[in-house]
Amino acid sequence: MLSRIAAALVPAFGRLTVTADPGARPSTGSILVANHTSLADPAVVVAALRRHGIDPVILATAGLWRVPLLGPALRREGHIAVHRGTARAADSLDAAAVALASGRSVLLYGEGGLPLRRDAGESAPGPFRSGLARLAAATGAPVVPVGQAGSRRLCSGSGAKQLAGVFTAPLRRPCLHVHIGSPLHLPDRVPEATDRAREAVTAAWRTAASAVGEGACAAAARRLGR
Repeated sequence: MLSRIAAALVPAFGRLTVTADPGARPSTGSILVANHTSLADPAVVVAALRRHGIDPVILATAGLWRVPLLGPALRREGHIAVHRGTARAADSLDAAAVALASGRSVLLYGEGGLPLRRDAGESAPGPFRSGLARLAAATGAPVVPVGQAGSRRLCSGSGAKQLAGVFTAPLRRPCLHVHIGSPLHLPDRVPEATDRAREAVTAAWRTAASAVGEGACAAAARRLGR
């Protein structure tokens, strides 16, 4: 349900376009890892993935489960709460492994949190945490890098600026672009795997950021009537 809602709402707030590497077809049971830049990221990325027929289980901060309406929906659809900084943090990886074993794809954010910047500009993904590499090593699941750009134009900065950004977005129609990279299998060693994943997501992000910066997604949106 949440992916359907995202797919319906995101195009009303911005011009979303999606590209993929040639032949990139994420299989079921894949780990999708995206760069994290704003609170709007999950909606933008999920809406983009839905266009490729992907409806992933999302790993997200546990605080969202306390939000009225959203929390019950997340729980009902089997998304996974991440209790950062607690003894329960590792539980999310166990739950993700179960979802992968059942044939579901899992979406997570390698950086594990939002950047501290207040501006609306783009920047390369920050350092990745080790959870992605440990999950891939434990399950053998392929990893699909996903790069997104433009969501900071929906909401970034202080709380007041984020609200203003969301409310004015239907008028501004910012350009949003998501690029899906080719699946890869990470090496066994966690440090090497973490670096490899970050490199792949950074490459996907560069493609997305280039589309936003050059206005390519706006031109594509006009061609597609989106």
